[in-house]
Amino acid sequence: MPAAEASPLYQLIEAVPDVETYCRLRAESGLSPKTEEAARRGLAGTLFAVQVCCGGETVGMGRVIGDGGCFYQVVDIAVLPAHQGKGLGKRIMAAISGYIEREAPASAYISLIADGDAKHLYAQFGFTPTAPRSEGMALFKRAAQQP
Repeated sequence: MPAAEASPLYQLIEAVPDVETYCRLRAESGLSPKTEEAARRGLAGTLFAVQVCCGGETVGMGRVIGDGGCFYQVVDIAVLPAHQGKGLGKRIMAAISGYIEREAPASAYISLIADGDAKHLYAQFGFTPTAPRSEGMALFKRAAQQP
C-alpha cells in the first residue's frame, strides 16, 4: 500500500482528541493506560495535537505539551496496530515538527521518550539521545486499586 501521504483513506487534522478517543488509542496501540481524570486534565494542557482519521475513526495521534517557551515535550505518538506500517507515525511527526519549527523560540528544549525502535522514527526529525550527558528519569503514580 502507498504511504499515508498519498492515500485518500487517511486525513490528518490538527485537533486535540476527546477523552474517550485518547484513552482508547493509548490502550489499543500499546501505550500505558491513563484514567479518564488524568486524560481530561492532561488534554487541557495540550499546546498542539494532531489526529489521523480513517473512515470517521481516529486511528493515530500525537501531542506536544510544555510551557510554550522554554520546554516542549512530544508525547502520545500512537497508531492503531491495523494501521501501522503505512507511514502514519512519520506523518504525525512531520506535523509536530512543523509546529515546533514555527512556534518554539531559539533556545527551547524539545524532548521526548523513545520506546524501542521508535527512536529511528524520531531520529529522522533531528532527535538524538541525551546520554551520557544526561539521563531521563521518571516517577510513576499508579492508579488506585478498585475494591
